[in-house]
Amino acid sequence: MEPTWAGLVDDAAIFPPGNAPLHDAAAAHVARRSEAYADLVGTLVVRDTDLPLLRGTPARLSVVVIGGAGQVAGPAALAGRLGLQLAGLEIALRDLDDLPGNARRVVAAVDAARAEGTLDEDLPVYVELPHPGPGAGTSPGWLAAADVVAEQELRLKLRTGGADTALVPTPRDLAGWIDAALDRETPFKCTAGLHHAVRHTGDDGFGAVTDQHGFLNVLLATRRAFDGASPDEVAATLDERDGTALAAAAGDTDLAGARRWFTSFGSCSVSDPLDDLLALGLIPHGETR
Repeated sequence: MEPTWAGLVDDAAIFPPGNAPLHDAAAAHVARRSEAYADLVGTLVVRDTDLPLLRGTPARLSVVVIGGAGQVAGPAALAGRLGLQLAGLEIALRDLDDLPGNARRVVAAVDAARAEGTLDEDLPVYVELPHPGPGAGTSPGWLAAADVVAEQELRLKLRTGGADTALVPTPRDLAGWIDAALDRETPFKCTAGLHHAVRHTGDDGFGAVTDQHGFLNVLLATRRAFDGASPDEVAATLDERDGTALAAAAGDTDLAGARRWFTSFGSCSVSDPLDDLLALGLIPHGETR
């Protein structure tokens, strides 16, 4: 598969609103390796508490650390004991009153785990920074925490949807986050809400009709921001709802270069992103591995 699309979608089937049973999700993920378009899918995203139930599963795992910084080393060590392939760790900052301090605690835990040999030096670690609030974009604390993440060459995780519609970022918010990541030369992944390629208004899976971001919008916006587009231009790209126009722009743009920064997004559906890429003509029908 073209580098633009390879590994773009992380399989987060067990998370809301999909909520697939763990063993069903793992079996489907492994079985998908032999299907056409298999290379669109990257890792299987699971919680650290799921690891004991996945012993020997032949899948590359992105593990979400449910606890705080003190829980970083445990999942890595457990994955090794269980014969699991750890492809990344993801942890959210929860101390809203001191985001930079929280980020420093995560960094210290990662450094300690790497010094002990529990965590590989090159294993990606994604740090999720909380949304400062509707329309808030990036607060001083958010930016300071992003500085800590960047200084230690960790990565950012940006939440683009979810059950709390009040905390879904606006195009302007998301444009600011992307700009902050690029300004710090920090790769990022997205999570939640990016089930479809193009921004639209629809059922969010949690019982509400809301505006939802498109992963093609995010990819194009990242490329344009990297090329020097203004914040207004980046926000306009994120707000674009014309799939034909976005697909045409994608065909004329080096989106593969944007993947250095926008590494992937987690989706509880793998089929929805694939169907959209096929419908937009961005992946040829019948393309195989």
